Amino acid sequence: MSGRFARVGVVGGGRMGAGIAEVCARAGLDTVVCEADAVAARAARDRVTGSLEQAVRRGKLAEAEARDALACIVFSGDLDALADRQLVIEAVTENAEAKTEVFAALDKIVADPAAVLATNTSSLPVMRLGMATSRADRVVGLHFFNPVPVLPLVEVVASLHTSAQAVTEVAAFATEVLGKTVVHAKDRAGFVVNALLVPYLLAAIRMAESGFASAADIDAGMERGCAHPMGPLRLADLIGLDTVAAIAESLHDEFREPLYAPPPLLRRMVEAGLLGRKSGRGFHVYDQG
Repeated sequence: MSGRFARVGVVGGGRMGAGIAEVCARAGLDTVVCEADAVAARAARDRVTGSLEQAVRRGKLAEAEARDALACIVFSGDLDALADRQLVIEAVTENAEAKTEVFAALDKIVADPAAVLATNTSSLPVMRLGMATSRADRVVGLHFFNPVPVLPLVEVVASLHTSAQAVTEVAAFATEVLGKTVVHAKDRAGFVVNALLVPYLLAAIRMAESGFASAADIDAGMERGCAHPMGPLRLADLIGLDTVAAIAESLHDEFREPLYAPPPLLRRMVEAGLLGRKSGRGFHVYDQG
């Protein structure tokens, strides 16, 4: 497929990275997914393959389309495989140090000075990541939502250094190539969606922590009483409680508002490895099969 960003790289093959790679491949883009090593790269391939197979089973995708999409993706355990990319989307763990290291490395590896380096961060300052490179004007936030192949929204976030051209190019890519809906956000912790969503999730966690209501009743109340498709605690489990805690920390660090502080129960659950759906247990229990 031709276009401004015909060659795309994704750093990180977890749930978000695999989803981003999948939508790029389904759009016919030459896509490279980089993980920490060969074992992690194989696991990323399995995630993408499993998601495509599920889309076929549900009648959302033809078998031939799934095969074509998988054929568009190369999985690698070496960041050097991204040297010729025109757009690289970072989707590693929501940790400032880890993301900064990735951007510093990409700055040296990606050869095209006009390439855009994007971050899928849900809460960290885009400015901080851009300043780890020599091309902060080409660093932009491109925040997808989980599950990426299903949810239509992308937040495009410009730092104080990001050029208008980079923003225009990335927004056009998201809408015209990937078929997503774009909202633009300032470079503030949480951007638009999480700045509104996370305080709601934290309020639900505090309600469960206090014993005011059970997790099941809290979720049922919002699903059946407010027509939400998913209750707040089940949604927190889907996002990942470690990710919810990380976003809350970023929001609290930036704004110093008590409503953004992670509740003690959330911290303890993360420490215990009870991270939600991905670990099999959070506020609810899940079948890992």
